Amino acid sequence: MKNMGNMMKQMQKMQKDMQKAQEQLKEETVEATAGGGMVKVIASGEKRILDIQINEEAVDPDDVEMLEDLVLAATNEALNKVDDVVNEKMGKFTKGMNLPGMM
Repeated sequence: MKNMGNMMKQMQKMQKDMQKAQEQLKEETVEATAGGGMVKVIASGEKRILDIQINEEAVDPDDVEMLEDLVLAATNEALNKVDDVVNEKMGKFTKGMNLPGMM
């Protein structure tokens, strides 16, 4: 029974640590650019796009598709960076576990 009690304490500590890491992720932001910095996207650790900045020079009414491509590229890169941050912070909790939907 003592081993079960220790295991429960470890699980409770791990749960608290995971909650703390999830709270920290809410405060994290990542930045990604495309087109040599012509488009910049800032995303939160919760995968929310917080800001998109577009340099005036990137706006060409005759080539809207290029701007769309730059926005997509910067957004996708920002979301990939968020995934990296999440994996870094949360991966230590799921390491060695085969949990569907987790990292």
